[in-house]
Amino acid sequence: MQTFFIVAILALGFLVTFQIAKASEYVAVIRGADKARKQTNKINGFLLLVFLILGMIGVYYCNERLAGKILPFGSAASDHGLLIDRMLKITIIITGIVFFITQVLLFWYCFKYQESEKRKAFYFPHNNKLEIIWTVIPAIALTVLVGFGIIYWFRITGDAPKDASVVEVTGSQFKWEFRYPGDDKILGKKYFKNYNAVNNPLGQLWDDPANRDDVYVTGEPMHLVVNKPVKLVIGAKDVIHDVGLSHFRMKMDAVPGTPTTMWFTPTKTSRQMKEETGNPDFVYEISCDQMCGQGHWSMRGEIIVETQEEFDVWMAKKKSMYYTSFPELDPSNKKAPAIADSSAAKPVAMLQAGK
Repeated sequence: MQTFFIVAILALGFLVTFQIAKASEYVAVIRGADKARKQTNKINGFLLLVFLILGMIGVYYCNERLAGKILPFGSAASDHGLLIDRMLKITIIITGIVFFITQVLLFWYCFKYQESEKRKAFYFPHNNKLEIIWTVIPAIALTVLVGFGIIYWFRITGDAPKDASVVEVTGSQFKWEFRYPGDDKILGKKYFKNYNAVNNPLGQLWDDPANRDDVYVTGEPMHLVVNKPVKLVIGAKDVIHDVGLSHFRMKMDAVPGTPTTMWFTPTKTSRQMKEETGNPDFVYEISCDQMCGQGHWSMRGEIIVETQEEFDVWMAKKKSMYYTSFPELDPSNKKAPAIADSSAAKPVAMLQAGK
């Protein structure tokens, strides 16, 4: 019903505008084109001034009305996020000042210098000083803004600190999958042809020893450690997705077959953010910021930022995907026969046999 009313209002607005235009044509014929043009210019000049005033009031109203629904500057929960906030603040201040000055002058000049018999327009084809001013000043300002962006981009996508933890994030319609390295701190290799929805959802190569302790998680939040750098290794299984971390001010495409990376340091735990926002239900979100299909709207995950001790307790409850897929090889399983470490070829043979 709401959609119907919106369409009806738009149609009515178009009809009214069309009728006004036709009436203006008839008035021009009756009164004479020259007199009608002058009257139209006068009306348009007044309407442009009204539009300027109402537009500025509307901008202020929207800003006040929606202020509580947007992330405020300085609320970023990562080290890079604070820099991004600062860059955006500087950008908005500069562009806001330019916008305000140019729009006020544009609409005011349209009203003040409308067609009049008391003065004639002055035309000049070229002015070096004016062209230098409106070319050099914007060029310098934009260079500074772009420079900020390039510097921060290379920081975010550059080499992570040596002590950074690693989390692999994989997007697929319409969910997020996470993989954590075990004690070796190394993510094992994977190959898309090894994909098996039942016991190998990421296509890990079981003959790679680094895969033995990798932990696979899906359907639950990603866990990160506060004040510890984390490198995200990002990919996708089907179409292009996008890892959007609004509270950390981070964003990176997830491209099938082309891993992308970014790193940051979470600076506030989930518990701290609940206290800071006054929202006991607050959660860090991971959203898909790239239209990826009909269920794109539902591709939302959660992130828990916690202390190292809390993370270790959570990780201790997890079992590696290798032993989840092959419980008979799990040393912690008392019923499992003792099998030497060199038996990595067995699960590979089992996969090739379709078991």
